[in-house]
Amino acid sequence: MEKKFQGILLLLFKSQHDLLLKRNLKFILLVLDHLTMTSINRTIHIGPLKRGFHLITPDVYEKLPEISSIKTGILSVFMKHTSASLSINENADPTVLNDFENFFNEFVPENSMYFKHTLEGPDDMPAHIKSSILGNHLQIPITNGQLNLGTWQGLYLCEHRNSSTARELVVTLLGLE
Repeated sequence: MEKKFQGILLLLFKSQHDLLLKRNLKFILLVLDHLTMTSINRTIHIGPLKRGFHLITPDVYEKLPEISSIKTGILSVFMKHTSASLSINENADPTVLNDFENFFNEFVPENSMYFKHTLEGPDDMPAHIKSSILGNHLQIPITNGQLNLGTWQGLYLCEHRNSSTARELVVTLLGLE
């Protein structure tokens, strides 16, 4: 590994003859030699799920066991759909999930007269709006092999359609082992 990075770093520093520079270079190479970078990009499928808010933290750990080997890193989760969303929220009290569903149904009601996009059913356009409000992407830090979430936090797949198919999530894991 030392030879691989030595040429690059020497080009960056431009001066091979400076004693301090050589010491710094050796230290940097020593550090780089002991680090292993992990990069994983995978598509996972979840569901189909009924309409509502569903805790998927256990699914993510199950389908991406490599998280446990990461000392420090980040997990990116991207949903490839426009009628469902992702959220981080409380996972201690299940009534929170019902409250979310009830709130969003009131906030973005079905059968609104101003919706023009209705060919796929009365729940379709509200689902797109809910997805836009909540979002389709999350980034979660990883520390010592665990998602670095708060005590009561969990990852949620928010299904906004009455009938859905399995949802595709692209997960990207970057980190140091």
